[in-house]
Amino acid sequence: MSATFETLVEQVRTCSPQEKEELKFLLERALIEERRGEIRANHRRSQDELKRGKLKFSSSVSELKKSLAAE
Repeated sequence: MSATFETLVEQVRTCSPQEKEELKFLLERALIEERRGEIRANHRRSQDELKRGKLKFSSSVSELKKSLAAE
């Protein structure tokens, strides 16, 4: 744990309950936005793979198992 992180944690502990709630809200929103970015990047990568013909779709469970085993 870095000294900066430890300092931040100690500063948060001294905040009022209202400030802690606001920090919690801000952190939750930041995490949501990061996850959205990951989903967006995965979507773009999948779209690219689809355009290049590397993405395959199948409703067959055995085909899915084969493709997962190949990775």
